[in-house]
Amino acid sequence: MTAVDTQRRLNRPERRISWSPIISRLRLYTGLVLFTYVSAHLVNHVAGLWSIAALDAGLALIEGVVRTQAVSILLYGSILLHMLIALRAIYYRDSLKAMAVPEVVQLALGLAIPLLILRHVLSNRLMHELYGLDDDHTWVLLNLWVFDPVGALNQSAAVLVAWGHGCTGLHLWLRYASWYDRAKPWLLSAAVLLPALSLAGFVAAGMTVADLTATPGWLPLAIRSANLPDNETIALWIQRFDEIKAGYAVVVVAAFAARWMRMALHRRSQGVRVGYGAGRSVQAIRGMTLLDVSRMHGIPHASVCGGRGRCSTCRVRVSRGLENLPPPDDAEAKVLHRISAAPNVRLACQTRVVEDLEITPLLPPHNTGMAETRGGPSYLQGRELEIAVLFADIRGFTTLSEERLPYDVVFILNRYFAEMGAAIEGAGGRIDKFIGDGIMALFGVNGDPEEGARQAVAAAREMARRLVDLNESLAGDLEAPLRIGIGLHLGPAIVGEMGYGRVRGVTAVGDTVNTASRLESLTKEFGAQLIVSDALARASGVDFSRYPSHEIEVRGRDQAMAIRVIADATEVGV
Repeated sequence: MTAVDTQRRLNRPERRISWSPIISRLRLYTGLVLFTYVSAHLVNHVAGLWSIAALDAGLALIEGVVRTQAVSILLYGSILLHMLIALRAIYYRDSLKAMAVPEVVQLALGLAIPLLILRHVLSNRLMHELYGLDDDHTWVLLNLWVFDPVGALNQSAAVLVAWGHGCTGLHLWLRYASWYDRAKPWLLSAAVLLPALSLAGFVAAGMTVADLTATPGWLPLAIRSANLPDNETIALWIQRFDEIKAGYAVVVVAAFAARWMRMALHRRSQGVRVGYGAGRSVQAIRGMTLLDVSRMHGIPHASVCGGRGRCSTCRVRVSRGLENLPPPDDAEAKVLHRISAAPNVRLACQTRVVEDLEITPLLPPHNTGMAETRGGPSYLQGRELEIAVLFADIRGFTTLSEERLPYDVVFILNRYFAEMGAAIEGAGGRIDKFIGDGIMALFGVNGDPEEGARQAVAAAREMARRLVDLNESLAGDLEAPLRIGIGLHLGPAIVGEMGYGRVRGVTAVGDTVNTASRLESLTKEFGAQLIVSDALARASGVDFSRYPSHEIEVRGRDQAMAIRVIADATEVGV
């Protein structure tokens, strides 16, 4: 093989990778255009609960925008592009059997939409443009509820399918946003309520039109007012509608057939081997992503985001053949930079095989969809959230424990943990772990950062108050009262369910956690009970202006951090 041939083979995957972000953005933008259009019609149909006149008033507003030349080009261009992108995705999909359930649902609903709405769209908009049909709601409802009742069921199904497809796409797009878990109940309520009200309005208006047909002379007048084309023209277009739907079905089947042929040709002529260590290797098709290679051969491989290059859980270390791989595109490079990945670490969902190579998946495969499968919150899979972190530690406890019997140490610690744990949970926090005589807690995991900051301050105050009561109850057992130091900080952290086997739990890692621990340690130097970062102080809304302010150097930060030092945490917020 010549050097030119080799370079061509290397360039082919590079071109596909470079186009991938553009295609993804086009898919997103066209989908948003279509979702907006569907949403507008659903909102309009709700007006059917009042009257047909209200329906027509809303339709006039929508058509005043949609039927302008610019918006028509945008709308129909989005429909065409979205369909072409879907067919392209089918053709280039390397593995269908390992698709996540939401992806399968989204694809199936998306392919069904044209079959359900084609006749309705063409029989109204096309007839309006070609023959001057007056396609107001009176005619549409008369046609669906009186002349074509099956069409009414078909249109209702089309609404639900199009809405379900759009909502699934929005979920897959937004599910890793930091605010999504908090907004999900409201979004789900809207996703259920809007189509329900829309269908109710559609049924109410349809029944009104059906009742009007019993009025003498109303039906002939309504037909004349609609300005229908002649029967021969209508029959001709009904035949064409069926032909167009059959043609669409052929195109979809052809996309799947073309994909099968592409895969078959690649298997015969462009096979390479991917090794997974310990002597295990599998046959792969040149141009496939490493993630699809794993899926095709049933090799468990973590991938929380479904192969969109957003979560980094599919990352692998390339131990052989790295020099033959195309370089990361901008999207992959951004994710790799964010996690400070080594030069030989790549995202399996974005890296395409061009020559033989050896890889090692870096995350255990049980991370894939774990939380969603069990019905838990999505952050369990790993999410960057802005949270408040609390660290607390008993001062001088090592000396205290050396002077006492093991039973006494355990007894005192359990009493202490019970009081501090009650204070944290009572304020709305989550106990992350007990570390010796220290405590780590998280706040705002299920809420907003401001709420988490307020909860952390309230927990610190309550911990200090409970410590006073605990010292009084243990006065006969302690030579000196227990003293604690508490550090609070607010910032971004990676939150997820981590561990091994049965020893798993929700925890957080990152600079925010390290900084909170550092602030707790500084309470010794300042002789204080509580140190709060300026970021958390501002977010909490609590007035810390009466407490001394200092600036400290924190490892890994270019700028000094402002903190507030509080000698007695029971006074905070009082």
